Amino acid sequence: MGICISIASSEIHEVPENVHENVQENAILVEENFVYNETKRLASVYSNQGSKGLNQDAAVLCQGYGMEDRAFCGVFDGHGKNGHIVSKIVRNRLPSLILSQKNTITQIKSDKKFKNRDGEEPSSDFYKWQEACVSAFKVMDKEVKLQENLDCSSSGTTAVVVIKQGEDLVIANLGDSRAVLGTVSDEGELKAVQLTTDLKPNLPSEAERIRKCNGRVLALKEEPHIHRVWLPNENSPGLAMSRAFGDFVLKNHGIIAIPDISYRRLTSNDQFILLACDGVTDVLTNNQVASIVWKAESEQEAARAVVEAANSAWKKKFPSSKMDDCTAVCLFLQKRQQHRVLSFET
Repeated sequence: MGICISIASSEIHEVPENVHENVQENAILVEENFVYNETKRLASVYSNQGSKGLNQDAAVLCQGYGMEDRAFCGVFDGHGKNGHIVSKIVRNRLPSLILSQKNTITQIKSDKKFKNRDGEEPSSDFYKWQEACVSAFKVMDKEVKLQENLDCSSSGTTAVVVIKQGEDLVIANLGDSRAVLGTVSDEGELKAVQLTTDLKPNLPSEAERIRKCNGRVLALKEEPHIHRVWLPNENSPGLAMSRAFGDFVLKNHGIIAIPDISYRRLTSNDQFILLACDGVTDVLTNNQVASIVWKAESEQEAARAVVEAANSAWKKKFPSSKMDDCTAVCLFLQKRQQHRVLSFET
């Protein structure tokens, strides 16, 4: 069995043998609340419980994900009464489930030509990862539903996943957690590139699907900036995202567990990937997050620095509100260039 480090309570979980090869070379160690690769030490994970109760966030980072040049990272933000359980079930199972699905795909028959936001066409392997992610997310949702003695009718979790294979990134997103790429322009400016779309109910395409399924999308008077999904004839449950694992009471009303999948080819200018739950992104902009990562004392401290900055921002921006759980995963793509002062692209 290989070793995969996850966080919520700094646990080490075993994963199937084919997830990690060359364990001695690629083993990831946990120290307090962050993780790092023993040889590269270019990754960190950190989570902090908010003031609403149990920490419902979970996260994982696997290096040597089936192959030496692969990495897998994910953040899962639970919600509802049993959200803390759902996020950890998904965290523990999804990495090996995606890899298992990928390994069973031998040929892709697709007439669709995929291009990312920059018009790049992906490598042929992307289509296998795309199909593997869609299949794995569907299976994962079914497995959550079949959990004994676990009511997930109004509980669930987001999932934002990044798979790095060589210079290729595959991004799979479910809900409103976020992936951000930190890159440096040719002029030496640090730039934050959002890799995912926050899948909220008020996005036109998401709202259209929900309403076609007789779900309702509306915001409460006391929080007009937060659109939620409601049952056709009941003022419940009020889900603030349009896709999720779980939340089965809304699965016939437009809430789906099919991820939004995208592709990006890395360049030598790309520096790091940051995954975070909305507890972070609700109070820090992408540029602020990227700046914090870049200025962190070390690669191992980057995720912690982001979470601590989010905690401080919560206290300043919403002093009378209960602070949300805050979780971040940071994967550096190369060793930071020390003593280089960067400005932000405007």
